[in-house]
Amino acid sequence: MPADLEIGERLAARLKEERKKKGLSLEALAQLSGVSRSMLSQIERSESSPTVASLWNLTRALNVDFAGLLDESADAPRSIKEVVRANEIPQINSKAGGCIIRILSAPEDVGQTEVYDIEFKDNALLDSAPHKANCEEHLTVLAGTVLVRSDEETALAEVGDTLRYRADRDHSIQAKGNARVILIVKNA
Repeated sequence: MPADLEIGERLAARLKEERKKKGLSLEALAQLSGVSRSMLSQIERSESSPTVASLWNLTRALNVDFAGLLDESADAPRSIKEVVRANEIPQINSKAGGCIIRILSAPEDVGQTEVYDIEFKDNALLDSAPHKANCEEHLTVLAGTVLVRSDEETALAEVGDTLRYRADRDHSIQAKGNARVILIVKNA
């Protein structure tokens, strides 16, 4: 395959990939970049090569590096998919207070397997209504002691202990003093 054709196809694929990754339609990218929708469509299908000015406008609208669009090493699958810094982790303060819940799972995992880091202040209670049928929670205590209730059964867990229990019924986690847990919610 001639080098210029290979570059054109790589550029077309990368532009389309970046547009979709950002959740933009052809129309939305056209408005952001000033490049017509029909020209964008032709570029993404490798039917037309963009001018330098069009390519510059597209890379600025997509907030991507021009050189990165042509870099062959970008085609290789990456081992580290994402780094989420501590200050970027979504956090919820419980309604009743006393709990800080950090959402560790990726947004696309919601409703499947969800992972939470929960910090309990002195004797805080996290009370939950039933989740979906056959849902389970797996809790590992990192610090302190907690009392877990699922329906009418209870179990005490200390540092290093793991509890697995049904979450498709009323359930709660109560700290005995300060505590911290990792909670995995598995939806069937």
